[in-house]
Order: sequence, then C-alpha cells, then structure tokens
Amino acid sequence: MPTVSTDERAWAPQETAGRRWLFPSALIHELDPDAGVSGRRPRRTARDWGVDFSLFLLAVLIGLLSADTLRHEDLPHGYAALDQVLGALACGAVWLRRRRPVGLAVAMVPVAFLSNTAGGAGVVALFTLAVHRPFRYVAWTAGASMALLPVFFWLRPDPDVPYGWAVAAGVLLTAAMVGWGMFVRSKRQLVLSLRDRARHAEAEARLRAEQAQRLAREAIAREMHDVLAHRLTLLSVHAGALEFRPDAPREEVARAAGVIRESAHEALQDLREIIGVLRAGETEEPSGGRPQPTLAAVDGLVAECREAGMKVTLDHRVADPGAVPASVGRTAYRIVQEALTNARKHAPGTQVTVRLAGTPGDALTVTVTHPAPPAEVPPVPGSGQGLIGLTERATLAGGRLEHGARPDGGFEVRGWLPWPRT
Repeated sequence: MPTVSTDERAWAPQETAGRRWLFPSALIHELDPDAGVSGRRPRRTARDWGVDFSLFLLAVLIGLLSADTLRHEDLPHGYAALDQVLGALACGAVWLRRRRPVGLAVAMVPVAFLSNTAGGAGVVALFTLAVHRPFRYVAWTAGASMALLPVFFWLRPDPDVPYGWAVAAGVLLTAAMVGWGMFVRSKRQLVLSLRDRARHAEAEARLRAEQAQRLAREAIAREMHDVLAHRLTLLSVHAGALEFRPDAPREEVARAAGVIRESAHEALQDLREIIGVLRAGETEEPSGGRPQPTLAAVDGLVAECREAGMKVTLDHRVADPGAVPASVGRTAYRIVQEALTNARKHAPGTQVTVRLAGTPGDALTVTVTHPAPPAEVPPVPGSGQGLIGLTERATLAGGRLEHGARPDGGFEVRGWLPWPRT
C-alpha cells in the first residue's frame, strides 16, 4: 500500500475547500491522496449530478428521435419493440457510466448495432470512456463502432438521408465525441500535472533551504575550527612556557597569564557566538557579533603570534589592504591563521615567513613557509582537517590552495585568490 506524506494529504482540502461542488468527483479523487489509500469510491458532486442528468436527457432525446423513425422502417413488430426496450435499458445504464466506463462502452457497441434508439446511450458511453480511460481503450471501442456503421446503415437505411451521408455523419459524430472526451481528459491531466509540479517545486525549495542551512552550518564549523584552533594553540604555547620555566621572572609570568586569560576569554566569546548561531538556525552573522576579520587584520594576527613567542616575519606587499574585497580578505586571513596554527603545532620554534602580494584585477597571493623543526615533534591528533577545509574555502572563493613539504624538509602553504577590479 503506498504511503502518503502529511504535506500531500493537505493538498485536497486546501485546493477544493468551499468549491467542492464545482469540481468533478474523479478530479477530487485524484487530488485527495487519502482516497487512493482507503480505496473508497468518489462521491458525486453537484456538478456530477448536473452533468449525469444532462447526458441522460441527451441519450433519451436521441432515443426518442430515433424511435420516431422506426415507423418509417419495414421492421417486424416484435423487433421494433425489442429496439425500444434495448434503448430504454441503455438510457438507464447511462447512470452507471462513472463506475463501469469500459464495460458500458463495450456493451453499447453491439446494443447500438441492434437498437437504433440506443444510439444516444452509445455516444454518451463512448464520451465517458474517452474522459476516464487512456486512448487505447477508446481506439478499440470507437474503431469497432465506426466499422459497424456502414453495415448498420446498409441493413437499416434512412429513407431521408443518402447512405454515404448517413455513414459520414455517424463517423463524424463518433469522432467528435471521442475528441471532446479526450479534450476533457487532457484538461484534467493538466490540472494534476500542475499540482504535481507545484508540489515538486515546494519540495525542491524545502530541500534547497535545508541544503543552504547545512552549508551554512558547515561554514560555521569551519570557522569554529579556524578560530578555536588558533586560540587554543596560543593557550598551549603560553601554558607550556609556564610549565617549563617555573622560575621565570614575575613580570613574564604575569604577562603570560594575561595572554592566557585574554585568549581564553576570546575563545569563549567566539564559541558563544558560534553556538548562538547554531541554536537559532540562522545563516547570517548574529546581530551584535564582532565583525569578521579581513586582510587588514593580518598584522594584528602576526603581532599576537609574536607575543606568544613565535618567530614570524611578515612580508606585506599589498599597498591598500582595505581595497581587497571582504570575502577575499577573510579567506586570506583564515589561510594565514591556519598556517600559523599548524606551524606552532608541527614546527615549534622555527622561523615562519608570511608573504602577501597582489594587485586589483589580478590576484591576491598568500604564502606561508617554515623550515623543518629542529627536533622530532610528536604527531598531533586530527591534523590535516584544517587544510582540507581551507582548500574548499579557497575553491568556493574562485581560487586555489596548495600545500606540501619543501625540499629542505620544511612546509609551505600557497594560496591564490581572485581580486577583481572594482
């Protein structure tokens, strides 16, 4: 048994509320997913009763007109009575057209061939078949009816109409009813297809929104890694200095403790802002949050690392860092930050060189290098994830990031970011 989602169940009531009597019951049945699940038959609407009664009157009217022509035919009295009885039964069977469209149309083919007064019911049955069933059923039934028309008018000719015209009129009437029924069916299928397209569009919009939220959360997670890794490595460096130099002068201990306290405060504030965004489910920067770093903040980052005891050389060849687009400058800042963090973890005590260069209309290049550490450094768990995230960040910004070991045993991170001319 097919399953139906809650969103799909809400479609029929919303689309037909207050206007149910205007819609065909078959269309409401298709729009209501619960109907197909429960297996219940669609109930006739006020529109259905009006259409059914009109078609019944049409079948009766055609049957009465045909019965009036029986007296002009040379037929046995018993066969004429049988003709009218079959016509009456056929008109009554019109009320079954919605439940048994195929059976009624097939049964009307021989009945209409035997009874002239059943012709109206046969036309209505053929129209119903074209509305409710695919074309292959209509083609076989209409083809059989058209094939019997020449034989019918040959055996029972109309004295007032030539044989050829009578056959042509019968074929034209059959084709018209089939075309009318197919037109009605196509309109209903168009309504259903529009409903399906609207439902799919809503589902795709919901998926796109969920994907945007997921990408935003991934970006926040990358920010958490970049920011907290930098702060925690500073804490580790200063805490290690206090551990290995317990006899350091009081001023140095106080300064290191101040840096640790400040770094812990900054880390907690960054973590609080990130968690606030995750809880709120927002995709933008929270209101009241600190501005995101740009290229101009690289000087402060290098100064902070020097205060932590790192040996960092900054070769800044960008004349106007404020002219760099915010997204490009933020990506460059994160590259430098991650590279310095990795240098503190994997090559402590080495000389780190940071180079920034670029011009508008060309590109902004970021290069961070350091030699091999003087002694073997224990492996750090979880290493390499930051560079993977930076590579993805640079790619999303339209640039590229390369990293790897140098021939002298050191390590180099090279970033290339587009800098469009404003």
